[in-house]
Amino acid sequence: MNLNKAMLIGRLTRDPEMRYTPSGAPVTTFSLATNRYGQGPDGEKKEYTDYHNIVVWNIGKRNLAEICGQYLHKGSLVYLEGRLQTRSWEGQDGQKRKTTEINATEVQFLEPRGQSQPSAAEPVEAAVAAPAAHGEEPSRDVDPEDIPF
Repeated sequence: MNLNKAMLIGRLTRDPEMRYTPSGAPVTTFSLATNRYGQGPDGEKKEYTDYHNIVVWNIGKRNLAEICGQYLHKGSLVYLEGRLQTRSWEGQDGQKRKTTEINATEVQFLEPRGQSQPSAAEPVEAAVAAPAAHGEEPSRDVDPEDIPF
């Protein structure tokens, strides 16, 4: 038995970039920051930030890549699910390159549109009072008729 599943709650570190493959398929990429806590070398509680590269494709009739490209922005708080994928390629300088990214299959917006991002000192966990249960839509200020899915 095998399992390849990633589940993250974090904030976008930059605006998403939407591009099109040569065949015309839209793909959106962005970076997500997540926080975790542990002990530093001195034994004090310390906050660590991890950065994840995210790739979003349209899935069937769900225009997930286009929705993410249109509605997300730097600082947006999102919950996402997907799988880890490692890609390799040869750079223009002839060097082999490798990256591991999360290929997202579910993306949920966790804050109302237009809500400002927290200060740099506020951890991601503090910004999420109660993450949406699996399969539940989070509450938001957006009229469902305005979202094309």
